[in-house]
Amino acid sequence: MSDFEAILKAYERSGGNPRFLRSSRVASLVVSGNRVLGANEIAGIHLTSEQLPDGVRVKVVVEPGVKLDTPAHLCFGVIPAEGIQRILSKFEIGAGAKADFIAHCTFPNARSIVHLMEAQIHVGRNAQMKYSETHYHGEEGGAEVLPKAQVIVDEGGQYAAEFTLTTGRVGKLDLDYVVNVDAHGVAELTTKAYGYGTDAISVKETIRLNGEGARGLAKARIAVRDQATSQVIGTTEGNAPFARGHVDCIEIVRDKAVANAIPVVKVTDPRAYVTHEAAIGTVDKKELETLMARGLDEETAVDVIIRGMLQ
Repeated sequence: MSDFEAILKAYERSGGNPRFLRSSRVASLVVSGNRVLGANEIAGIHLTSEQLPDGVRVKVVVEPGVKLDTPAHLCFGVIPAEGIQRILSKFEIGAGAKADFIAHCTFPNARSIVHLMEAQIHVGRNAQMKYSETHYHGEEGGAEVLPKAQVIVDEGGQYAAEFTLTTGRVGKLDLDYVVNVDAHGVAELTTKAYGYGTDAISVKETIRLNGEGARGLAKARIAVRDQATSQVIGTTEGNAPFARGHVDCIEIVRDKAVANAIPVVKVTDPRAYVTHEAAIGTVDKKELETLMARGLDEETAVDVIIRGMLQ
């Protein structure tokens, strides 16, 4: 099997559709280890890359005013059981543009894998960007994944990011996103993760509402069982008149797992308004009894409830 076919197979296992990575009509990028195996540009979007000793530097530019009809598809992965992959990415979404990205990061055989993602993202004036990222780290818990992002949203811009890791083991996840939002801009961060065994999940999301009328939502849905641990630190700052922000965290704990939630709200302008909501507990007893009465064993019923929450 070629490296390209192997990464496509892993991409499919992580929930992606490989046909998009083969289509000449879809913007796409395929990276395995420190090699770019495939890249396709379409009108209005430019992809450039540079090989590094331990990864790849990537730049994505969407021209001002361009509205992509089909999401761009990105695949980052490591097929061997051991290795380091460092992805340095820069996204520039031009003024008035609209672009969706679907990314899959897959490490199906991970026993000792380190994946470092450092992103710089700029969403231009009145532009829109949505980035949906799904991970699969295999079944052995041998992945250490450290995604970090610095995001700037200009006036009237919209940025939405969703990180999902709910299939297979997590291993170690340490996510750290910081978003600065200008006047009348919008930022929404959503993180979903399901850890078990000895998995360790750390999520740190910061939204700074720096412009008048800016809005932000930091939302986390985390479940841990066995001896897994999770910590969520969600911070929203209201630094301008009429800024509106909310931190929303729900964590489900089973067995000997441990979960922490630290919602942080900060207001430096008296006309801003920021709220928070955090809840940690086990699955709802009534829901569990209802599913078990319909023939599911307790383990399956708990899994159904958790996955319903994560969706």
